[in-house]
Amino acid sequence: MFPEVSNSAYNGGQCVRKRSKKTLSKIMSLQGMASVCNSYDIVGDIAIAHLPESEEERQRIAETILSIHKNVKTVLAQSGGVCGEFRLRELKYVAGENKTTTFHRESGCLFSVDVEKCYFSPRLSYERLRIARQVQKDEVVVNMFAGVGCFSILMAKRANPGKVYSIDVNPIACECMERNVRINKVYGKVVPMLGDAKDLIERKLCSVADRVLMPLPEKAFQYLPVAVSALNKRGGWVHYYDFEHASKAEDASEKVKMKVLGKLADLKIGCEVSFVRVVRSVGPNWCQVVLDVRVMKDGTT
Repeated sequence: MFPEVSNSAYNGGQCVRKRSKKTLSKIMSLQGMASVCNSYDIVGDIAIAHLPESEEERQRIAETILSIHKNVKTVLAQSGGVCGEFRLRELKYVAGENKTTTFHRESGCLFSVDVEKCYFSPRLSYERLRIARQVQKDEVVVNMFAGVGCFSILMAKRANPGKVYSIDVNPIACECMERNVRINKVYGKVVPMLGDAKDLIERKLCSVADRVLMPLPEKAFQYLPVAVSALNKRGGWVHYYDFEHASKAEDASEKVKMKVLGKLADLKIGCEVSFVRVVRSVGPNWCQVVLDVRVMKDGTT
């Protein structure tokens, strides 16, 4: 729906970004260089970049990325943004090894990812760690849109929850998630579940959770009532992610906050927003926002 844009090309730090810009400046225009540097991700040993249409220029830029990042073995070109039910990128092989599968290391975990068939963003690493640090021992968590299991597995490794039910509608993502559960040795803690979150919660997970995670901005508002229904009778926490459009005169965080509070008020659900922040820019005047919402049920305070 919206193109992914970031302020950094790679999470390796300022020195890598400066080296990228300096090297790329020798082979392309300033405008083109800025576009590439601000829009490539590194997942494991695969670099994914928005590249020019010219095959010759694509090849030169890809070879430059390979020379800058010694750990990168493959460069793929991304056309457009993340789209479709499974939130996939349209990718084309450019240089290095012709592959779409890799292993990505993050916060002491190892994740098997197929970047062509599963959604995965390295730009959410801070959020994954931030949420994991909030999970309490023996909590039951429902991750409504788990992907390959990164949020869920990181919780299980760092916080020792009782159970993390991890739902995704993409069968390939679920296969990767099952593999990642084995790789990271969180058997019995993380429970992969294939299917639509609304259906599975209504049939199997109603009133079970202390905490619900909603890392799918395209569907979070629509599924908010379902997330609340997954919380146990005492209530709990909902981590809500959304895309919001905001001009320079508007506050995207405040717009999302008021939208969510209004929806929960309509449902007669007591709640308070304890934390809100802009996660990242995702396009001109568009950003991703996260809210940590405490939901109160049965008169709890």
